[in-house]
Amino acid sequence: MTFKYGIDELTVEKVMAIANGELEGVLTEAAIKQIEDCREKVVSMANGSKAVYGVNTGFGPLCDVQIKPEETALLQEKLLISHAVGVGNPIDKKLSKIMLICKLQALCQGFSGVRLELIERLLNFIKQDLIPVVPEQGSVGASGDLAPLSHLFLPLLGEGEIWQDGQPVATKEVYVKHGISPLRLAAKEGLGLINGTQFILAHAILGLDTMKYLLDLADVSGAMSLEGFQGSASPFKEALHRIRPFKGTVMVAERMRMLLKDSQNLKSHIDCERVQDPYSIRCIPQVHGASRNAYYHLKELAEIEMNAVTDNPIVLSHTEAISGGNFHGQPLAMALDYGSIAAAELGNISDRRSYLLLEGKYGLPRLLTTSGGLNSGFMIPQYTTAALVTENKSLCFPPSADSIPTSLGQEDHVSMGSISGRQFNQILNNLKKILAIELMSAAQAMDFRRPNTFSEMVEYNFKLIRTKVDMLVEDRLLKDDIKEMISLVETRAFRVE
Repeated sequence: MTFKYGIDELTVEKVMAIANGELEGVLTEAAIKQIEDCREKVVSMANGSKAVYGVNTGFGPLCDVQIKPEETALLQEKLLISHAVGVGNPIDKKLSKIMLICKLQALCQGFSGVRLELIERLLNFIKQDLIPVVPEQGSVGASGDLAPLSHLFLPLLGEGEIWQDGQPVATKEVYVKHGISPLRLAAKEGLGLINGTQFILAHAILGLDTMKYLLDLADVSGAMSLEGFQGSASPFKEALHRIRPFKGTVMVAERMRMLLKDSQNLKSHIDCERVQDPYSIRCIPQVHGASRNAYYHLKELAEIEMNAVTDNPIVLSHTEAISGGNFHGQPLAMALDYGSIAAAELGNISDRRSYLLLEGKYGLPRLLTTSGGLNSGFMIPQYTTAALVTENKSLCFPPSADSIPTSLGQEDHVSMGSISGRQFNQILNNLKKILAIELMSAAQAMDFRRPNTFSEMVEYNFKLIRTKVDMLVEDRLLKDDIKEMISLVETRAFRVE
């Protein structure tokens, strides 16, 4: 199967498949025609006397300075060089690759005016895994992600760095090795490359891919904690959620019914005197479901953005290029901040369930150890989840609520969406660790419910944990066990559906 740039619609799943080498992105004759028709319009404007922003004028506050036709190519190259001022550690190579994929989709739709030769070079970067190195800091999210996109495309000029064997290597060295020559940019191309939201968008896509699995895994960890606590399945009945039918809540309630189906453990206390469970057990559909609703919202907006044209100006005809604001990151920035809260809340309720299992209620020993005093059992892993939860809360400040004017006031409101995207993924990485510790604690609690059996999927995941982490009888170094659990989460070894 192939994906046709500029013709087909991207989804989160398709972007990740291209990035993982499972789907090939190609150019078709239809896309080539779109690209070449738009390029012809730009050439006409560049050779004309009418001022067109970014084609034959300066940038930002210098938009009132007209550039001579013979200097339009140099103008574009200077744009990339001057805007490549990012700082901090490099983003993950996969994020850079996702940025390339999304930029190609935008350029191939025939509104940006770049040459076919340039697009073919970018496509070749992806095919040969020549992925540029991009610093993580420096974008304010309008006029798009200027600094990171400049670093992404410096290698076109033979500048910047490219990932080789996990290390940043000077582009010049990589070009010599592969027999590649630098490109000279032409009118409008630098602007078409670095105006856009692909840094913000790449973080949204990678985060959405991660969040989908963690949403499912949170349901699994919640079900396993419920089994360890010997909670009730009645709060997940379909009739209850039919009368408050939020999409995410209905979905989670259905999943909880599936995860607890045929549990002998739950049947063993049907006639007990307990009336209701704490909210961290009873309200799993409402809390996990609210986080799912945020995921659905962000995914909808991200998939609009990945099929949109977000550079500037937008070329509509031989005489019209509109300098608008499609590069502004606010539509994604606000939704990313919402997604961050949603991901943090999954960790918040997970920590509460880990704590609940330590209280020594309903047949469980305090701290999940039968020899407390000499042994601390699972007391301290919950300290770690508490620390991670608070760290996530501190990362929930919404960068999209802030704006610092740039470009001598020409760009007087910016989105700060790049920071929103980075925080979203930081929170998700912490969430992996929180869920890993809950799963380990839940497995310990479930051992105290034997010989009762659980649902088929819960049993599968319990046995998976026990292949890496033994039941805790006497205190031991748990850091290695936690590391194994985090690895199971990061490799997506758990069955979640």
